Amino acid sequence: MTRKITEALDAGTATADSAAAPNTVAGQDRPGLQKTIEEIVGSGFIGLTLRVHDEHGDWVGSAGVSQLGETAQPPTNGHVRIGSNTKTFTATVVLQLVAEGKIDLDAPVVGYLPEFELDERITVRMLLQHTSGVFNFTGEVFEDGTTAPGIVWSGKEWVDNRFRSYAPEELVELALSKPARFEPGTDWSYSNTNYVLARLLIEKVTGRSAAEETQRLIIGPLGLSGTVVPGTSTDIPEPHAHAYYRYDDADEPKTADVTHSNPSWISAGGDMISTPEDLHTFISALVSGKLLPADLLAEMCTPEAKVGYGLGVFILNTDTGTLITHNGGHGGHGGLMYSTPDGSKTMTAALNYIDDADLSGAAAFQQATQRLIAEVFGGEQHAPADPAQPEN
Repeated sequence: MTRKITEALDAGTATADSAAAPNTVAGQDRPGLQKTIEEIVGSGFIGLTLRVHDEHGDWVGSAGVSQLGETAQPPTNGHVRIGSNTKTFTATVVLQLVAEGKIDLDAPVVGYLPEFELDERITVRMLLQHTSGVFNFTGEVFEDGTTAPGIVWSGKEWVDNRFRSYAPEELVELALSKPARFEPGTDWSYSNTNYVLARLLIEKVTGRSAAEETQRLIIGPLGLSGTVVPGTSTDIPEPHAHAYYRYDDADEPKTADVTHSNPSWISAGGDMISTPEDLHTFISALVSGKLLPADLLAEMCTPEAKVGYGLGVFILNTDTGTLITHNGGHGGHGGLMYSTPDGSKTMTAALNYIDDADLSGAAAFQQATQRLIAEVFGGEQHAPADPAQPEN
């Protein structure tokens, strides 16, 4: 456990030892899974809810606490800000519009969004696969360790301004004012700008908001009653665990409850709210062909060579087979989403933790996902780690 997270947990008097008795809803008894999530909480999280679906049925367990200073565990199907899992929803909507004939996957984006004067070589596919080269409006970290800042999304300044609203066009214009990272189609780099452009593309070709299209094409048909595209709303539905952010104020460390915040700063790159059950329903429906035609699902799950990213999903190779996944988190909430290619086994999770500007929880986040993959699916990961964790 990192020093900052340890101090913050101590300050809030919440540790795995202070949690209530195990909270599980099980189709079968799995004490090993419960023990695992309790140990993961002890490694640097406030709370964790895990849902596993496989040939034995559904198992749900939670550990830790929902709120610092309290003893209640996280709700077993609570709402959580899912961060970059949003990208999988956004990519699915774009591909559904491809199926409807409204978008051409290999057409230049500038033909749909001429107002941004994008490089005409950038295609819709490149947006979804992060191969456009467009600057990431949340900032870039280059191979040599140098950085280029974007909007403010960390530290005291973010905490103080976390209710501010951003228009998606504002985020894109900021990104396009910066040099491109590489020539379109020549490399891979994770950029939230790609998915804000995808949102604007959805809205341009349909004449409706991306939230409305997500409702029409995914949320409604699948009955995802706990899934929300919040726009500029700062609310999160009950029940939910609390999210926290640690920052320095005049050299004095402080921890703020940031459960309520305006996610428009990340837009379609990571703004959605969901539940572990809804994430299971979504990813299993997606990979089993209930949302996309077979040819487009195959396109989605075909990885590029550098890190194994398809169109809105990571293709993860393990000792025991391939997994389709996307994870994400920011500001003390995180979501995990994994499935076998046929949707027969899924693992989804919601985490609440103390975030900070140094992303000091990143190592614990990565270690937690690796352990859960091994516990649920068996084997070890043989692909690069998701660079979207734990931030968007």
